[in-house]
Amino acid sequence: MSDKKKKNGNIWVVIGACVLIILLLVWLTMADLWGDTDVAASVAGHLV
Repeated sequence: MSDKKKKNGNIWVVIGACVLIILLLVWLTMADLWGDTDVAASVAGHLV
């Protein structure tokens, strides 16, 4: 039973990490479109 709980916990960690990455990308994209960026966000946009 503990193996099943451990696998479910790992799945939720992966899902949470993906959601946070998506939110970060949306946040940086909207900041870039509005021209409200700092140095780190503008540099990241030029690297891609």
